[in-house]
Formats: sequence, C-alpha cells, structure tokens
Amino acid sequence: MLVGLDGKPQKVELQSSSGSERFDKASIDAANGWRYVPGKRNGVPEPMWLEVPVTFRSGPARSAP
Repeated sequence: MLVGLDGKPQKVELQSSSGSERFDKASIDAANGWRYVPGKRNGVPEPMWLEVPVTFRSGPARSAP
C-alpha cells in the first residue's frame, strides 16, 4: 500500500491472492481502514510504499481487548 503524509492509505494493492475473493476483499478493506505513521526520508515525511501481510486464522471468535 502507498501510505500518504497523513498516515492514511492512498492506494492498496493485493500482492498475491489468498485464493478467496472474500478474504482478498477483507484484507483490502481492513488495510484501507488502518492508519500508519508516515515514512520519512532524511527526516522528511513523504509518501511511501509499505508491504503489510494479512493472515486469516480459523477458530473461535475472540473479543476485542
């Protein structure tokens, strides 16, 4: 994904499919909702590409902390 100066994703791309359209869409939707610390080059914030792995696991639902 491309993270902008405001820490919001500007562009999210799927690097490789999980094999499930539902999981792929859920990954993209989740990444679009997250916020990040903008990257810096020589101390100056700038938009940067970031690779974020997303893993799905089956099992009982957990409550949020």
